[in-house]
Amino acid sequence: MTTLKLSTVHLIVDDPTRALAFYRDALGLTLTGDVVQGPLRWLTFSSPDQPGVQIVLSQPHAGRSKEDGDAVARLLAKGSLGGAIFASNNLEETFAKLTAAQVDVVQPPTDQPWGVRDCAVRDPAGNMIRISQA
Repeated sequence: MTTLKLSTVHLIVDDPTRALAFYRDALGLTLTGDVVQGPLRWLTFSSPDQPGVQIVLSQPHAGRSKEDGDAVARLLAKGSLGGAIFASNNLEETFAKLTAAQVDVVQPPTDQPWGVRDCAVRDPAGNMIRISQA
């Protein structure tokens, strides 16, 4: 039987240095790649619990024309691009760690009507990061 697994999630960030501090230090992910090519930088992270799944962060103009990169940068500035959802075995502890790191909190841990308990924060670029209780 054919299998299909998620291997990589791609997020756009405007400041890789600030993103590094958020994803590595606040979220606790492992930095597995840091590539600089001219003015552009790509960061790759994984979770110690899911080493086969990567999160790649790149800047708006990486691999895009100037016009497309400018359009992506405008969307990023509005907070209109995607995000990611993580699961934690201890949501309260994870949220406490995030608030101690002074991240932008959108929603504290909340019991949702659809049965999930989760919280939401924004990374330094404005991407929505949700964390649910596993």
